[in-house]
Amino acid sequence: MATQPEKLPPQEKLLVDYVHRLESHRKGRHLVHIHLSHLRPFNRREQHIRMASSGFEPIIKAMSGQVFMLKNSDLFLVFKSSARPQVETVVQKVRFMFSDDPLVEEDGKGGRDFASWYDAETQYEEILQLVNGLAEAEEKRVIEVRSRMDARQRLKEKQKKGEPLTPAVLSRVEEALSRSDLSNLVRRQFICRVDGKMVPEQLFSELYISIQDLRETVLPGVNLVSNRWLFQHFTETLDRRVLSMLMKTDAVSISGDISFNINVKTLLSDQFQSFDDNLTAARRGAMVIELQKEDIFSDLNAYLFARDFVQTKGYRVCLDGLTTETLSIIDRKRLGIDMAKLVWNPTLVDGGDDVSDFLKKLLERDGADKWILCRCDNREAVDFGRSVGIERYQGRFIENLIAEDGRRRDLLKLKRRIERSSEPDSDEE
Repeated sequence: MATQPEKLPPQEKLLVDYVHRLESHRKGRHLVHIHLSHLRPFNRREQHIRMASSGFEPIIKAMSGQVFMLKNSDLFLVFKSSARPQVETVVQKVRFMFSDDPLVEEDGKGGRDFASWYDAETQYEEILQLVNGLAEAEEKRVIEVRSRMDARQRLKEKQKKGEPLTPAVLSRVEEALSRSDLSNLVRRQFICRVDGKMVPEQLFSELYISIQDLRETVLPGVNLVSNRWLFQHFTETLDRRVLSMLMKTDAVSISGDISFNINVKTLLSDQFQSFDDNLTAARRGAMVIELQKEDIFSDLNAYLFARDFVQTKGYRVCLDGLTTETLSIIDRKRLGIDMAKLVWNPTLVDGGDDVSDFLKKLLERDGADKWILCRCDNREAVDFGRSVGIERYQGRFIENLIAEDGRRRDLLKLKRRIERSSEPDSDEE
């Protein structure tokens, strides 16, 4: 099959074009293929590959070579013969960067080479076949990804118009749920304290089952939220499965302080009693039970009984889903709730001084540790929260901050490795 470069990502396209042009001036040219695609996933992050590639910049600036970073993480460097010693030095430094990876430890064993070297003058056809093969593999991968995305989008559109949730459908859904392994649908999102430099400090994490993923994998074609009260009943079934998984440490990690959403009715059930019996007092103190306001007010007496029961046991209780509209009629303190979540919405900013002053007084009365601003999708949410005294945040923007902080730490480790590799051997005279 002939490769069509115009369909390829920029680097693959550039490499194919470059190798084709190399045919007429291959004398004195060499190529090294660094197989970073064989690294373990945690060593194959974008910042790691960019750091490895940056070592070749002096060679490129000297017009002695050209580097290509492929989508699969492999690096290709085409270079002049005169630059070979410098290239070999950089490749050794890149090897050292990943010295703790099995690829380096197994270098040369069973075809697991860290780097492959080619002479363009004598091995041109081999090089051409190699880059065309990689380009075709990438083109095939892109087509498959697009096909999966299109199928997922069609499924989402179908679900929006899906089968309404009726008692008969609910019975069928619960039966499917009882047979399904839900551990791979458990998601974790951290609640963090964020400082003025946007550096997150992880306090605890919320464990939840993604309803969207559940619909796509277990319940395709069913519109779960089409009936609010039947959906409430469905979540009680889901609660029991979550409690069951939390009791099995091999099914889902529950390390660190965690929170999870649950219904009041479930708190008063035999399943929760069984769950509680299997916990130590210390573990209960590390758990936050999240309740929805609609669930609380549907049976206030049941809530008060359940709240007293779990707080006596040592759990903390969090009221989830508050908005500016409900803040004026729901008092966290009077409900005896340990903490509450305020849902971020740009209208908080639009509310002007009235909303800001109200929240400042609320935070001053309750304490900053009692409130969490959730669903923070952008920096505006954190900037607003800090302006009124909120310290704790949750949402996609916070997850991005955690990832960015992790990248900074990884880059610092890589820089230290490179610095150590550049230091003269202390045993050398």
